[in-house]
Formats: sequence, C-alpha cells, structure tokens
Amino acid sequence: MPRMDLSQKLAILSDAARYDASCASSGTARRDSRDGKGLGSTEGSGICHAYAPDGRCISLLKILMTNFCIYDCAYCINRVSSNVARARFSVDEIVQLTIEFYRRNYIEGLFLSSGIIRSPDATMADMVRIAQRLREVERFRGYIHLKTIPDAAPELVEQAGLYADRLSINVELPTDRSVQVYAPEKNPATIRKAMGDVRARKEVAGERSYRGKRGKRFAPAGQSTQMIVGADGANDATILGQSSRLYGDYKLRRVYYSAFSPIPDATAKLPLIKPPLVREHRLYQADWLLRFYGFDVGEVTAVRPDGNLDLDIDPKLAWALQNRGLFPVDVNRAAKEMLLRVPGFGTRIVGRILSSRRHRRLRYDDLLRMGALLKKAKAFIIADGWSPGALTDSADLRARFAPPPEQLSLF
Repeated sequence: MPRMDLSQKLAILSDAARYDASCASSGTARRDSRDGKGLGSTEGSGICHAYAPDGRCISLLKILMTNFCIYDCAYCINRVSSNVARARFSVDEIVQLTIEFYRRNYIEGLFLSSGIIRSPDATMADMVRIAQRLREVERFRGYIHLKTIPDAAPELVEQAGLYADRLSINVELPTDRSVQVYAPEKNPATIRKAMGDVRARKEVAGERSYRGKRGKRFAPAGQSTQMIVGADGANDATILGQSSRLYGDYKLRRVYYSAFSPIPDATAKLPLIKPPLVREHRLYQADWLLRFYGFDVGEVTAVRPDGNLDLDIDPKLAWALQNRGLFPVDVNRAAKEMLLRVPGFGTRIVGRILSSRRHRRLRYDDLLRMGALLKKAKAFIIADGWSPGALTDSADLRARFAPPPEQLSLF
C-alpha cells in the first residue's frame, strides 16, 4: 500500500469523523493565553461559531485518529468488513495538525475519536498521549473533546479526563437488544459502567477536602453520548425515554442523535425508517422540550399512535394542536409552566413576559417587540387588545404550519 502524506490522511479521517456528533464547548472552564504562558483559549459561551449547511458545527478540528477498526458494527462505515479507504494518524501528526490549524485561525479546539486498533487499551492510550502532549508540551489551552472507549482500562479514561474538557462514551443504539444484534462485540453493561465511572470521578473532582481544596480538574464540560437513530426499529418514544434515563443517571450535558444513513453492505439487515435528517432534527427539538420546558416523554410522543414524532411540524406545536382545550392562555395571568408550552415562546421570551408584566399589562405589539414568534403563538394566546377568537379551534389550523403538499416525480 503506498505511503500517504498528511493531507491525504486528513481528507480520509476528517470525512470519516462526520458520523461522530459534536457541538459547542459550553460548560468548560474559561481559559486564555493572555498571560503568555500557553496557546489558545476557550469561551464560556461556547466556541462553535461556524456551521455546515446541515446545521452541524465545524469550528473544531474533528478527526478520527484512525478509521481502522477491529469491530464489525453493522451500522458503522468504518467496521472491519467495510470496503473503505483506511488511514491512521500518529500521535505527533495530530498534535502538529491541531497546533498549526489553531495558529492559522482555522479552529479553536479538537474533537478526537477513533476506530479500535490492536485493543481498546492501546487505542485509548494513544488518545491520552495526544491530549497530554497538547496540554503539557504545547501548552494548548483550547477546547479538547475526546470520544473515550468504554472497554478501555478505567485508569486510562481517568487520565483522559485530566486533559480533556469533555468526554463522551457512545451508547450506540436506543436499546440493549439492538446493540446485541447490530454491535455484538460491544456490551451495554460495560458502556453504562464506564459512563457511571466518569460521572463519579467528576463528582469527586468537584468536592472539597477537609482543608478546603478541590480535587484535580476532571472533564469540566462534563460528558455526553451519541445515539444512532433509524438503524433499528426503535420509535421516538423509546429513543427519548432512553435519553431521559441517561440524563438522569449520568448527568449528561447532551445526548447527540445521529441519523443513520444507508451504508453499503449493511442496509439489507438494518431497517431505515423516516427521512433521517428530518427525524434527527425533530428529536433534538423534543429533547430540548424535555430538558428545559417541563414536558415528559409521554406528552411529546402521544401525538401519533405509533409513538413517533410528527415530521411536518415541531413537537411543541404538535402537542398544542392536540391539546387545544388548554388554550388560549392569557399572557398577563398564565403561570410560567403554561407559558413555556405556547408555540413560538422560548425560555427567554417567557422570562421577558414574566418580568414585564410585573409593571404593566402586555399587548400583542409588546410580544412582537420581545421577539416572540407570533405567527405560531397568536392562535394560542390572549393579550390586551388581542384574542384569537375561533382561530384556536379552526379545522385548518394545522395546515397553516405544515408544509404544502408536494407532487412527487414518477421518474
């Protein structure tokens, strides 16, 4: 096999990394290099400024250490039986790329994942060496996110947390049964144990000793996980129910949903359901409702009898249309919990409403100036000078928001 140069490896391994979901660095410690003792910085509000056309963040150097893998997960393009071009970075090459890309202002951090080569321990040890070199030799203070390997020795994962801002361990699929069928070399119990170990180490790091000192910094931006959706037959209620348990059990910062796309040689045994990117988007919206708007899984997935989300409209609007008897709500009197359920009202808008109405009654124009999406909200609210009348119960209300019917080509 001909020897590859760095640019060829980068083309292969950055493309292979697109299946790993990652996003902002919010939640990590603030660091900068203004004291002249290091290189790079993080921002408390998140460093992800640039987004690809499909909405994915591209401000990190997002690569695999290698796309060689000893496992044969049916849904993975890099599985051992897949006929794809292979490449592998050395530790030195990734350190060099990260520093040179940062100096050219291309990136502000590193997202590093890898296929499994030789063994989980050998792979994890190389990833830890990369993070250690960046921090201790290059004095890199930018953001580092490491995808850790649950089968690796616990002490290696612990070392990774000392250098990385965020760790993530993939749960792979929504149910243990699906993991056993499509990724038989992976053990759901091992994955959960590794996630539990990361949570425990982070909690210990946040505690003070009897002398008032904190433990060593450990993954200050917490941990996240990734779930492949659409590769098995799990419906959205199952997916969101699993996510809700993961948030509670492991105090995750995020669950990333990665839409399964057909992969050569694998699609025959993997049932692809729903337009994948649209479904992924709706799951993120529903996930947000569960975390910040007071909804539960049963509410957001009760709109359809099959337990799946409505693809044509967002899940909050779908819920409101199914529960019209609770609307319209008076923005000058309704409780916060009910205002959060109004389509077109985000958490910031609700905060502004609650703050403003302490001093005066709110009119329709006031809501408009606050930034509320009144095209969605107006059918579900009452304000001074505004009442939706029969609009709330109109038969064609859903049609006002759903995309128009489209004539598909026969050829």
